[in-house]
Amino acid sequence: MTISTFDEVNLFINNAADRLGLASGLREMLIRPWRELQVQIPVRMDNDQIEVFTGFRVQHNGARGPYKGGIRYHPNADIEEVRGLASLMTWKTALVDVPYGGAKGGVQVDPKQLSENEVNRLTRRYTQSIGHLIGPNRDIPAPDLGTTSQTMAWIMDAYGQLNGHSPAVVTGKPVELGGSLGREAATGQGVTYIFHEVAKDMDLDIIGAKVVVQGFGNVGSWVSRLMHSSGCKIIGVSGVEGGVYNAGGLDIPELVDHHKINGKVDGFTGGTQISNHELLELDCDVLVPAAIDNVITEDNATHIKAPLILEAANHPITPDADRILTERGITVLPDILVNAGGVIVSYFEWTQNIQGFHWEENRVNEELRKILIKAYREVRTRVVNERITHRQASFELAVKRVARVVELRGFV
Repeated sequence: MTISTFDEVNLFINNAADRLGLASGLREMLIRPWRELQVQIPVRMDNDQIEVFTGFRVQHNGARGPYKGGIRYHPNADIEEVRGLASLMTWKTALVDVPYGGAKGGVQVDPKQLSENEVNRLTRRYTQSIGHLIGPNRDIPAPDLGTTSQTMAWIMDAYGQLNGHSPAVVTGKPVELGGSLGREAATGQGVTYIFHEVAKDMDLDIIGAKVVVQGFGNVGSWVSRLMHSSGCKIIGVSGVEGGVYNAGGLDIPELVDHHKINGKVDGFTGGTQISNHELLELDCDVLVPAAIDNVITEDNATHIKAPLILEAANHPITPDADRILTERGITVLPDILVNAGGVIVSYFEWTQNIQGFHWEENRVNEELRKILIKAYREVRTRVVNERITHRQASFELAVKRVARVVELRGFV
């Protein structure tokens, strides 16, 4: 039986709550979303016809601060997916100890099928529909799948027309509008920082380490570039249509140029064409799922050859697959730790906006590195002391922090 992302995440939460001895009432409060909104978004298209789209905003938990989470535009976005991703944001922000809660938004639309003007109108109408929920001290959206810094600029403008100039209402916006330097590469940069730390603990030599990256969007492309520049050998990369493999290492700068021109990895002549399925099962030192969820399941978990998996995507491994990988001795670093670089630099952007101040990129990267290394070391200490997995340790630390704040605020 297929279960939702939200229910799968709750398996990890309940496991953590069991080990922490949390009372049933507190546990329910941590699991259930605090608020869910579904809206209908009428948009006048370029042909003068009206189309109505469905949108969502889920605020999962705001005990530790304003809700924080991206907005995705995708035809398959639904309340179950958005609810699960909102929950992950709660635990991600708690684990890296930035003062946010968790939220997520989505609109059922394929933005590639709309003109820029249609996406602009859709975004502004969606902003009006959720405007009573968002704000610099209430709920701060950011880009996600199918949305960009330009989308955030439109949200900021639509919100500002009713509430005054409010750059801190969104993060991930253009630098010219108050966006932070380093935000575009932040998630990929964070993955690389985590990799450098875990490599020390696993006695893995970064120079020449064979890395496979599944996904070549913003996160996957930056992971590939940064790991390549660190001395790793990127032997496989894939996009939506398929992937490319070169046992001697791909020329990542050339692949980036190819992707910019063609919009896909497929067709790159610097390696052998392979499927996404084949790519996941390549013999390598590090596997980085950096695209969509549920790509490693119980059907292919027994065929994974990488001894180390870094979850750069949200929820790329199902609970059944996670159990199989653990039994096989494969180390998995979870999404709520590995891909937290984006929300950390979003926090820096929000802070700069509130202060009316601007950080240089080297400061952004150094502060990001310090926060992630601290979080990783806290997780690693719990892994060693408790003899549990990195995922269990990460969720236990996150759940413990949120539960403590809920108690201190007198909610229970």
